[in-house]
Amino acid sequence: EADGGSRGNPGHAGYGALVRDPETNAILVEKAEYLGIVSNNVAEYSGLIAALELANSIDPDAWILAKMDSKLVVEQMSGRWKIKHEDMQKLAAKARGIVNPRRVKYQWIPRELNKDADRLSNEAMDAGMAGVPWVQKGAAAGGSKAAAAPEPAEAAQRTAPPAATGRLHHTELWVRDFAAAEQSLGWLLERLGYLRADSWETGARW
Repeated sequence: EADGGSRGNPGHAGYGALVRDPETNAILVEKAEYLGIVSNNVAEYSGLIAALELANSIDPDAWILAKMDSKLVVEQMSGRWKIKHEDMQKLAAKARGIVNPRRVKYQWIPRELNKDADRLSNEAMDAGMAGVPWVQKGAAAGGSKAAAAPEPAEAAQRTAPPAATGRLHHTELWVRDFAAAEQSLGWLLERLGYLRADSWETGARW
């Protein structure tokens, strides 16, 4: 499974990729990466490439079912839609070079069924925009092997307070009249480069 997103399109982008056990549906491995300022399509293709690389590293002879909520990538990689953009052509060629295309089947799934890959892509974007590396948090984080006991010096280092790094992650503004506040401040946020990502009845996110 794979997903990619771009906050702005093009904007701050990242992808999430994971491999599941076909019998238990358990997540075997997962990966996420911040991509900088790129388009949503580049992020989606990058997620697919990462997922294929993960699956191939686990079993080079496996037959793969690649699930994504990007209709564009699924249809293009299945050969039903033509790839017109040169950058997408290069990414598609890279994806086809990882695993024999005959051993890969592509399936479109609704966004709500792609939550784990979506979570990973958002974790990557959050980390990248905060100036910190992505840290694995999901089901595959613990792994299947027991970890060795840390050395005393290593244990002491882990308990030490972390050094201040990165930058401001987000700011929340609470107002009595959201509509009036949006009218007076919305343009300023966009002028500063913060594009509106989503909204709800009483608020919005830039």
